[in-house]
Amino acid sequence: MIGFLEGKLRAKSPEYVIVDVHGVGYHVQVPLSTFYDLPELGQSVGLNIHTHVREDAIQLFGFRTLAEKEMFLLLTGVNGVGPRLAIGILSGISADELRQVVVRQDYPRLKNIPGVGKKIADRVMLELRDKVQGKAREKTGPAQPFVGAGNAFPDAFSALVNLGYRPAEAEKALRRVMEVLGENPALEDILKGALKALA
Repeated sequence: MIGFLEGKLRAKSPEYVIVDVHGVGYHVQVPLSTFYDLPELGQSVGLNIHTHVREDAIQLFGFRTLAEKEMFLLLTGVNGVGPRLAIGILSGISADELRQVVVRQDYPRLKNIPGVGKKIADRVMLELRDKVQGKAREKTGPAQPFVGAGNAFPDAFSALVNLGYRPAEAEKALRRVMEVLGENPALEDILKGALKALA
């Protein structure tokens, strides 16, 4: 699974971008919040990636911040909310504001987003309330791999998220482990340390 992509921005639109990584162009669907934060064509861009596998397709969804990606994963865990609708919701409201809307149970704000009717709003409010209650606000700077991590950090991050850990807690554990292990440790050592930290 792909957890992070960094390369040259070859194309961008409000719905998707193409990131050129060593001559391979990855088609990545993005919310408007990420689109607004993209650099100019030809410049370097880094995106946190969620790989969505279906029987007939493999889709990549990209986010400039881990907070966006985490909220996307929470939304797609809601009954009746697929990846496309989750991207649509995040195009109409930021991850931080959505977290506050759920905590406050602000139904009118959520129902104002295109594609969200009463039934979906009810499910989002009900199923996400406990998951976002009392959570600290996530940092929202541009996505960057950990300095000195080589290629292991994105792979380890993706593995932990695929195991079911929240992106924010996975990143926190990995950063702690990387500080102890130093530069360019083996992926296996990073994962062992992170899993121990998360236990």
